[in-house]
Amino acid sequence: MRLYGLILAGGQGRRMGGLDKAFVTLAGRPLVRHVAERLAPQVEELAISANGDPARFAQLGLPVLPDAHPQGPLSGVLAGLRWAAAAEADALVTAPVDTPFLPGDLAPRLWLAGDGGCAVAEAGGRTHPACGLWPVALAEDLDRWLASGEARVMGFAARHGAARAGFPDENAFLNLNAPEDLARAESFLRTGA
Repeated sequence: MRLYGLILAGGQGRRMGGLDKAFVTLAGRPLVRHVAERLAPQVEELAISANGDPARFAQLGLPVLPDAHPQGPLSGVLAGLRWAAAAEADALVTAPVDTPFLPGDLAPRLWLAGDGGCAVAEAGGRTHPACGLWPVALAEDLDRWLASGEARVMGFAARHGAARAGFPDENAFLNLNAPEDLARAESFLRTGA
């Protein structure tokens, strides 16, 4: 089992006032660093899916994969699948850049839930499809899916019978989409609740 990882950092951060969410700070560190530190130990190699100037990520020393045709997170997943396939990895594990509390067992639990097939995370009664495992064999079908104008992550996951990996801590998938989410996360770090 060779798992590669990808941080989805291509969002426009509209609800964060247009800020590059990768560099919004939480506890004095950029979100991209929080996610990288949680995901890197779980995968063989890690990259970042982002458009724009890749030099802004140079301090992390990770490959930056741009979208061929930006259509949201699935465009990043496609770039990641092609990168992982070229290295003969079995699957790609993805996580958004705004989920700094990812579980330390995200990758293995996704793999086990789907028995190596497509799987997405679930916690607190909510599905988190951007936190998923995507076999590299899905790249061509994903390319066709995007070319047809489809771009919904859960739609593509459902198309491939994605298993759901249950996680007990719903805070593990807390998305920091807006300033109030960031304030909540800072409070969570201070108090642990």
